[in-house]
Amino acid sequence: MASKPRVKVPKKASVGEIIRMKTLISHKMESGQRKGKDGKLIPRKIINKFMASFNDTEFFSAKVGPSISANPYIEFSAKVNESGTFKFIWIDDDGSKYSTEKKITVG
Repeated sequence: MASKPRVKVPKKASVGEIIRMKTLISHKMESGQRKGKDGKLIPRKIINKFMASFNDTEFFSAKVGPSISANPYIEFSAKVNESGTFKFIWIDDDGSKYSTEKKITVG
């Protein structure tokens, strides 16, 4: 199970400015290769997809595999031309979705 995602997005930017965003989600990853105390394989449970959208338009996504670390940190940049809302979504193997939103004022 993941905890609340943490995201850093500037609150304000100039028109056409390239901003940097930083995301982190606490999630105990399980590769599916370890055995439990009963000797059976522990099912794989990892964050396998990350998506970022701005004003409901996806502009960044990443598919990841079992080599991703626990508590994945993703950093990226985007050019902003208008005020709006960024939405960030993480999806894990069982289909669970974790999301958060951040607003930015451009002007």
